[in-house]
Amino acid sequence: MDNHISYEQIKNRECDFIVEYRFLSPEEGGRKTGNPAQGYRSDFMYSEDENLKKIWMIWPEFLDEEGQVILDKSIRVTAFGKAKMWIVNEMNQEFHKQKIKTGLKGFFMEGPHKVAECEVIQIVNLSLK
Repeated sequence: MDNHISYEQIKNRECDFIVEYRFLSPEEGGRKTGNPAQGYRSDFMYSEDENLKKIWMIWPEFLDEEGQVILDKSIRVTAFGKAKMWIVNEMNQEFHKQKIKTGLKGFFMEGPHKVAECEVIQIVNLSLK
């Protein structure tokens, strides 16, 4: 088993927020190669920025049905579920603080392509509240 090291362990802090996600089907324009495994580093786009095509380095870390970080990188994640979200460039925290709210909708992006839709269900990082 190829193990994932949690971002919480790497960054020595909690995630920024948690989303519920749903990967789009290939017919909806989603991934044609199937769902990714843990360690997937898509970008993030706010739904309100869809016309601007503005994307951010905010990475998902997928959770299992019990809310624990999936550690086995050989297993593909489910088509829908929950993920911890990590703002990679912490210098952008202040910008994202103005935007990220419970109920906010966004997308996981691969280049200019939306591959999953998501909604913020919990803000974890107190500096974003």
